[in-house]
Parts: sequence; structure tokens; C-alpha cells
Amino acid sequence: MDMSSVASSPYVLDGIVIASQIKLELAAEIAAARDHGYTPGLAVILVGEVPASQIYVRSKVKTCAELGIYSEMHTPDASATTEELLALVASLNAREEIDGILIQLPLPAHVDTARLLEAVDPAKDVDGFHPINAGRLLSGFPAEQVLAPCTPAGIMEVLQRSNIPIAGQRAVVLGRSNIVGKPIAAMLLNASATVTICHSRTRNLAEITREADILVAAIGRPGFVTRDMVRPGATIIDVGINRLTSEADLERFFPGNEARRAGFAKRGSTIVGDVDPAAFEVSSAYTPVPGGVGALTIAMLMVSTVKAARLRRG
Repeated sequence: MDMSSVASSPYVLDGIVIASQIKLELAAEIAAARDHGYTPGLAVILVGEVPASQIYVRSKVKTCAELGIYSEMHTPDASATTEELLALVASLNAREEIDGILIQLPLPAHVDTARLLEAVDPAKDVDGFHPINAGRLLSGFPAEQVLAPCTPAGIMEVLQRSNIPIAGQRAVVLGRSNIVGKPIAAMLLNASATVTICHSRTRNLAEITREADILVAAIGRPGFVTRDMVRPGATIIDVGINRLTSEADLERFFPGNEARRAGFAKRGSTIVGDVDPAAFEVSSAYTPVPGGVGALTIAMLMVSTVKAARLRRG
């Protein structure tokens, strides 16, 4: 859909639909890889027993199986030392059948996370966190040659597959993390947008966000972006996933929403992004929470694994 001709009603950028399209395309590419004598392989390292991480990793392994990607999960005890985990990474770096290595974050406090992430072979760094891959992204290497962080890569897929103009547009990114804020700013810049990064020290924030044609909210604060911070007709990309557990917050963000209230009564919580849902009403298009950017993260991990396999094998 061409966003330049959007009517007054905002268009929902459905991450679930886009993720399904990507997976269909990947399945064909993986079948072609097998015809060429190899199967892309992913190794996931999950340290300790963090319930949320366990659920997420199981979803990754399940998706690998669905698409025909070889996968294996390594589950060191929470007491594993940095040196022990470095040895595990080194062993995976050396294995030819492993194309991608993913270290599930967060790691236990006693583990040197930066040292472990830098130990991953950059050619197998499917999360795109290694300084070499971050440098390639910032240097403007062609996208097909870069292993990039999965969430920002998913954002670009949403924009490009929805025919939302990027070149020449003013993009404002809220958040400067190495996982989302900085890499999506680099990707948008590489796509010829004019990019501003905002953060907790930014002055006159609303004045800046109101200039955005594309507003990316990745600040980790529920409903932080309010209606008055959005330029009418802007595209909103909401990266936030915040759990609400109070009736007051439910009523604040979802007044009169009976479906949300029913879900809250059943689970004791509901999810909201970094954007107040009322702000979506003035946009031309937006990613919902849930069902938006988050739905693409695992799909983009699969893309990164297949890309790593292709690049490693020439």
C-alpha cells in the first residue's frame, strides 16, 4: 500500500502478516540451499533459567524447525563463568555446520557480556552486535552483506514492504540503545532519510518529534509518546513492549476497550508500547502492540541465519 495516498483512517502495519511473507520467502531459499548441499544452522546459548528467555528461545528453535533450519540449544547453568562460556563460543565458532550463534540476553550479572559478544565470530553473529558488524552497518555496507540487529532490520522490512517513503523523509528515533536506537538510525540514514536521535537529555523533545515523517519509539517507557508529540500524517513505529498491571494504567491507555479489559481480567496484565494508543489516531500508519515490530524479530533472526550461511559459503 502506498502511504502517500492514505485516507484519514490510519493504516495498521501488521507485523504478523509481514513476518509470514518473510518466512514463506525464506522457506524457498532454504530449500535452494539444500539443493546446493548445505543446510543453514543456528546455535542458541541460553544461560540459566529465566522463564521469559526460555519461552523466547523455544520459539526460535520451533521456527527453525518449521523452516528447515538446523538448530541446537546450549543451556549452561547460571553459575557458568565467563571463561566457560567463552570456551563454548569458541567451540561453536570452529564448527562448519553452525552458521549463526545467538547468545540470549540478559546474561547473569557475573558474566562479562561485552567480552562474550565480541568472542562470537563476526561471520556468525546473527544478532549483529559484534563491533565489526556494527561498523559495517554504520559505514553503509550493502544490506545484503551486513548482519544487522534483528529488530531494526524488521522495522526496515515493515517500512519497505508497506511502500512507505524513506528517502528524503525526516525520521526521528526515540532511544539510543545499541540494540535498536543506534542501528535503526544508521539503517534509515543509509536509506537516505534525514535522521535525528533523541534520548533522555534531549531538550524540546515534542518540538522535534512533531517534525517527524517517520517516528520510531524505542525508549522503554509505556505510552511515553502522546498525541501532541506526533505530526498529523506521520508513520509511527512503536518498538516498546511494556506490561501494565494496574487498573489505573489500563483505563488511562485503553478507556472503554472491552477486549483489553477482558484480557486484563483473565491475565492480570496487558501490553502497551512506548506510544499512547491515542497518538495512533493522528498518524497515517502505525505498528500495533502487540502484533507489530515484535512479531518480526524471530523472522529476522531466521533471515540473518540464512544470510550468514550464504555469505560464509560464497
